[in-house]
Amino acid sequence: MNKQEIKPPKAVKKAKELNTHGDRRIDNYYWLNDPENPEVIDYLNSENEYFEKMTAHTSKLQKDLFLEMKGRIKEDDQSVPYKKNGYFYISRYNKGEQYPIHTRKKESLEAEEQILFNVNEMAKGFDYFNLKGLSISPNNKLAVFGTDTVSRRQYTLQFKNLETDKIYSDKIENTTGSAIWANDNQTIFYTKQDEETLRSNKIYKHVLGTDTTQDELVYHEVDRTFSTFVFKTKSKKYIIIGSYSTLSTEYRYLPADNTEGDFIVFQPREKKLEYNVAHYGNEFYILTNKDGATNFKLMKTSDMATLKENWVDVIPHRENVLLEDISIFKNHLVLEERSNGLNNIRIIRWDKTEDYYLPFEEEPYSAGVYFNPEFDTNIIRYGYNSMTTPSSVIDFNMDDRTKEIKKEQEVLGGQFDKENYISKREWANARDGKKVAISIVYRKDTKLSVDTPLLLYAYGSYGHTIDASFSTTRLSLLDRGFVFAIAHIRGGEYLGREWYDDGKLLKKMNTFNDFIDCGKHLIKNNFTSEKHLYAMGGSAGGLLMGTIINMNPELFNGVIASVPFVDVVTTMLDDSIPLTTGEYDEWGNPNDKKYYEYMKSYSPYDNVENKKYPNLLVTTGLHDSQVQYFEPAKWVAKLREQDKNTNLLLMHINMNVGHGGASGRFESLKEVAREYSFLIDLESI
Repeated sequence: MNKQEIKPPKAVKKAKELNTHGDRRIDNYYWLNDPENPEVIDYLNSENEYFEKMTAHTSKLQKDLFLEMKGRIKEDDQSVPYKKNGYFYISRYNKGEQYPIHTRKKESLEAEEQILFNVNEMAKGFDYFNLKGLSISPNNKLAVFGTDTVSRRQYTLQFKNLETDKIYSDKIENTTGSAIWANDNQTIFYTKQDEETLRSNKIYKHVLGTDTTQDELVYHEVDRTFSTFVFKTKSKKYIIIGSYSTLSTEYRYLPADNTEGDFIVFQPREKKLEYNVAHYGNEFYILTNKDGATNFKLMKTSDMATLKENWVDVIPHRENVLLEDISIFKNHLVLEERSNGLNNIRIIRWDKTEDYYLPFEEEPYSAGVYFNPEFDTNIIRYGYNSMTTPSSVIDFNMDDRTKEIKKEQEVLGGQFDKENYISKREWANARDGKKVAISIVYRKDTKLSVDTPLLLYAYGSYGHTIDASFSTTRLSLLDRGFVFAIAHIRGGEYLGREWYDDGKLLKKMNTFNDFIDCGKHLIKNNFTSEKHLYAMGGSAGGLLMGTIINMNPELFNGVIASVPFVDVVTTMLDDSIPLTTGEYDEWGNPNDKKYYEYMKSYSPYDNVENKKYPNLLVTTGLHDSQVQYFEPAKWVAKLREQDKNTNLLLMHINMNVGHGGASGRFESLKEVAREYSFLIDLESI
């Protein structure tokens, strides 16, 4: 059948009037917000059928891409072992299997392997399966773990006896999937979620073998703009309950030996006071923005006097260095910093005899401290990669400054040679004078011109920074002549906390303008042209995609919007939707008229016009708890109304998964192959 003869589905219009602040909006597709309605499911299925028909000619390409990407993966792979409390823990994959096998060995890597969980066996019979939060009791005899079989991030906690392999009857529903052991090897603390909004709002205590319905509520976060969580300090001395919103945090602590005690407030919450805590010796170390430390600083206080008036500076605030995280060891303090957009790892001896940075030679690159559970060690484990260098896990001796590469990602297939690729950083001029970095990678034999296809990716929200990292799947684009670029736009923290603050609330337009200006920079500098420029983003990055095609549709030939947050006003007005109330500090509260009007000015769904949009692929999951499926579904339905839009408009709904996509290491590659085939087909490669 000729593609022109294939008719796209049309959602029925059922006008719903929405009135806020005297402003009247008509939403013709509000009715799609009902997954129990057979008419809704029929419409979603019709979109999938249309997608399959319109992309049938790419089925071989999708299969080839999948096999190509799968062929680069070492199927019989395993993680670098880490040691904790006398055991080495390892996760490994068997050839042909989708899920990991979690194992451990006592004291020595030559010891007999003990299989803790074979996730392949556990996942049988489920379309989706995720094991999360595996935590071992202090005496090494018990494990608590969480499972999700729907992909809605609602986990069931269970317990396993690691000596007998018995699964206990204790079963706790609707948790975040992780739990913390107290030092008595019988008590755990865990987080439950609100049934409707999925906000993490309650911390409970459970004693193994007791009735889970009688678990003690130890903390209830009643402020709907906050969420809560629980963890144990690396010193193993304290159980910590944290509460957080976008702009404020608060902690409570309890000795891990005292399960019957009451949690003590560390420092009461204050608007715009953020702090994180770590414990060492008889002191707490506090990463905080106190006293206007926009880029954060490190302070400390006695564990007997934790209020902020007792905090003293350890690492002062610096205007051009963002302090992102700390790791504490017996003899060393390790800082993770960001300067001029690049990661740095700084090592300081507690006795102050040494203070130095790890050397990194490429630009751009990505580096970060790995999981380091051991306290009494001079070895720090960190990860390193760049857009041309596969990921490495490295053990660094903080005393003699030697390093050992424990694992370097293998790229199978015999085609990859890092010397065949070029990576660089460009700086685009934003319209308000700011300079925005763009990380770029392409093959050496790719000629840059107006005919070069280029995929520009970004996120740009929540202070989340997208670093320049390696991807084996991306090679399938690069080897077909694509350039790949990341725009480090405002809304992330690439250039410090101010870079984030300048891209949210009533400054959110900077995020969208930065991305467009990066695209224009790449065109102006002959990397590509409007006919060959593509854009991609997911979740809040999907909002970015929706907004930029309303603002400058002519700039892009094609756009991929994954699980896109596109109905901003309606979603942020509905406090029953997961995440809404906790995000007022990110987007604003539209119950306040100034935020309502500002959101409405950029909300993709509210600004659809009858004009020619780029070729568009939209993806979503029916069970998505973060960006509900009906946002992209409504958006696509509204875009279909526009008779001037003669380009491709495709939507694919995975009817079995949620926000994170498919589970299993190979199933997710099929989703990537689907997206890449969309781009490659548009280029007629």
